[in-house]
Amino acid sequence: MAKNILICDDAAFMRMMIKDILTKNGYNVAGEAENGVKAVEKYNETKPDLVLMDITMPEMDGIQALKKIKAADPNANIVMCSAMGQQAMVIESIQCGAKDFIVKPFQADRVLEAVKKAVG
Repeated sequence: MAKNILICDDAAFMRMMIKDILTKNGYNVAGEAENGVKAVEKYNETKPDLVLMDITMPEMDGIQALKKIKAADPNANIVMCSAMGQQAMVIESIQCGAKDFIVKPFQADRVLEAVKKAVG
C-alpha cells in the first residue's frame, strides 16, 4: 500500500518538487499546506503516514506545528525540511520529536532515504 504523505512548505515550487519525487516513487500525497496552521488542520483531516514539514513558514513555523501535531498524536511521523544554516532549529525539531531532517535544496535520493527511514 502506498504511504500517504502530507507536504508542508510555504513555497509552492518546493511542494511541487517534493510531490514529484514522491509520486514518481510510489508514494501518495495526502495533501499540501503552505503554513503551520494549515499543516495542523490538514494533519487532523488526512491522518497521513508521514509529514514533510518546512521549518520556516508564515503564521506558524514548522517547529510550532510539529509540537501541536505531536501533542495531538504522539505517534506522528514528521521529517523536517530546512535551509542551510538552521542547525539550532534542526536540533530543536529532533528534540521535539521529528524523525529526521532534509536540507534544501532537495536531493531526490535524500528525500526518499528520509521517507523510507521514517515510514518504510
